[in-house]
Amino acid sequence: MKHFWETKSLSELDEREWEALCDGCGKCCLEKVVYKDDGQLVFTDVACKLLDRRTGRCSHYADRRRFVPDCLKLSAGNIGDCFWLPKTCAYRLIAEGKPLPEWHPLVSGDPRSVRRAGKSIVGRAVAPVPEEEFQEHLVYWEDL
Repeated sequence: MKHFWETKSLSELDEREWEALCDGCGKCCLEKVVYKDDGQLVFTDVACKLLDRRTGRCSHYADRRRFVPDCLKLSAGNIGDCFWLPKTCAYRLIAEGKPLPEWHPLVSGDPRSVRRAGKSIVGRAVAPVPEEEFQEHLVYWEDL
């Protein structure tokens, strides 16, 4: 029997299925730098002010936009515009027609598999810093 993420497009997912796709890695909640001259995207190890660095989850997910107005709510309609999503992001993978990795909780059956595989920001992200310090925190992790 095939799983919902193997048989449905992102636009066909219900809310429970949509939320289940998130592996909780927290990488999308790291601050990023986009260079104006060439459009290059580089991640930092700087956590969003709402990202719980111990769990990799948003501390105010339901009302995050109240605290971080530019936090984007992903949807099937905007996923193609989210060039900044990590290459391991389940939403990105499904949109690109790729399978979920073996460490994804939906595949492994274990929510701790993301951390065990080293794909989480837990232990790798730092507390928020001023934007002018982002250059000192650039990271080139293979899973970004």
